[in-house]
Amino acid sequence: MHRFRTKSTITRFRLISLLICLRLLMIIAALWITLLAVVRSDYPLALTAAGIGVATILTMVIQWLVAARCRCPLCQTPVLASRYCSKHRNARALLGSYRLRIALAVLFRGSFRCPYCDETTAMEVRANRR
Repeated sequence: MHRFRTKSTITRFRLISLLICLRLLMIIAALWITLLAVVRSDYPLALTAAGIGVATILTMVIQWLVAARCRCPLCQTPVLASRYCSKHRNARALLGSYRLRIALAVLFRGSFRCPYCDETTAMEVRANRR
């Protein structure tokens, strides 16, 4: 099991994981509120849906900027950024997304399995060997 060098890397992984989960929830909420606004012909509700849509886009931009620095400690591939590299044959997706599976594992299990090298990484700082 691999570990990270610094605490800031772990914090960055957790932040991006939260943003990925938040983005999914905001997309679902925006679609649901848009559907309700269309059915009820409610203009203020439509504005709320548009506001959530703008917040979703802002979340995606922040995620895109920071996720490139969240790399697997073994293969150095950004696991939470959208890369079109070949995945390991044992890599599994959750709801069609490899990043969502990693994000939920980081938040709830405290470790994740890299979809590129298939190695487990704990959300812990490596002990110094001095």
